[in-house]
Amino acid sequence: MHKVGAAALAALLLGVGCHRGRFPDVPAGYSEFAYVSNGGSNSVSVLDLVYLREDRTLEVGIQPTGMAVNPKRDEVYVVNAGTAAGTGSVSVIDTDANRVAATIPVHKLPYLIDVDATGERAYVANSGSNTVSVIDLARRREIGVVGAGEQPGLARISPDMRSLVVTNRGGGSVSIFAVEPYAAAAGATGANGKPSAPKIAAKEQLPRLRAVFTGCPGATDAVILNDSSKAFIACSGGHQVMAVSLAAAPESWAAKQNATLLTDHMLALLDVGQTPVQLALKPDGGEIFCANFGSDSVSEIETGTNEVGGTYTIGSKPVFGVVSADSGTLWVADFGGDSINLWSIDDGQMAGSVRTGHAPDALAFSADEHLLLAVDARSGDVSVVRTMDKNGPTLFTILPAGGSPNAIVVKAMQEKF
Repeated sequence: MHKVGAAALAALLLGVGCHRGRFPDVPAGYSEFAYVSNGGSNSVSVLDLVYLREDRTLEVGIQPTGMAVNPKRDEVYVVNAGTAAGTGSVSVIDTDANRVAATIPVHKLPYLIDVDATGERAYVANSGSNTVSVIDLARRREIGVVGAGEQPGLARISPDMRSLVVTNRGGGSVSIFAVEPYAAAAGATGANGKPSAPKIAAKEQLPRLRAVFTGCPGATDAVILNDSSKAFIACSGGHQVMAVSLAAAPESWAAKQNATLLTDHMLALLDVGQTPVQLALKPDGGEIFCANFGSDSVSEIETGTNEVGGTYTIGSKPVFGVVSADSGTLWVADFGGDSINLWSIDDGQMAGSVRTGHAPDALAFSADEHLLLAVDARSGDVSVVRTMDKNGPTLFTILPAGGSPNAIVVKAMQEKF
């Protein structure tokens, strides 16, 4: 069964003229699922977004946390933090069959995972062992470990796959690794998007430490610009966001024009609100919105000038934001107010609010953005918001999840006949 990417699916669905009730119609062979990690019940809830119903529950490892979608394969990954005394793991979910296809051991207290643009490598920060695991996704195994700072929480790979940014929460620092080009295993992905036996082994080169920047207490979330030129890191133990210039490729035009771009260097420490916990990048890359959990606000950061354009009050304990594909609206999970708030980016003001379950946290759009899904951490469910209603966004339904849900991803697939 051949599949196409989510961006193509969004365009396809938006081009469909007829509607089923008040939702877009979908072509034959189309499927779309949301996957929710339930930290309190050691499971992943699978929600069918075509029929808006619970599909099934998958048993995974102990205390599942972060999740990621493979951009090339029909797979989703969930990190199992495990126990303080034991090691963690990564569960591989086959999204064709919606089953756990493999479990990959990593190290102590992993929380988050990131997948590179080829879909061949994943990176997992192991908070309990101060390391980052490098995973070969075709062969479903760890191929190496590199040392990081104290209690790394996130390892983020740049779009050009040359830089790995690791946030060290316990050490209050950011580690930047150089990622060497590798040869993807020929034949590693079959025609159906599933792993097959590689004909030649992948070149297993591990990331190499390139720079360390201190002065970012409680370093947590990080985003990297689309052109891989800069990273922004939330310093959650304080009230700042660190901006870092990432080293350009020696053969690049930018590096040839400016030799200083050949090295990583800190650009600024930007004052935002208290306890910045999450960063949302506009699709056009021009701005970042920082959710300031401790000061009930969001800060708008201009990525071109590395400046804070403004900090605005929005709800109670904002914890997570996503920006619409047209870069016009910021949706913010109001953890303390049981709602999702809308911020009009162009107008610079609140544009509405939608009630949810108890303590909304992580957010995710459906492929064509006609739905916004909010994980309700304390009520153990997922609020489904219809974003394109003629009367404005409305809560359509609430779907069940497991105990203490904490992360959500969406995978859309189209069968070709």
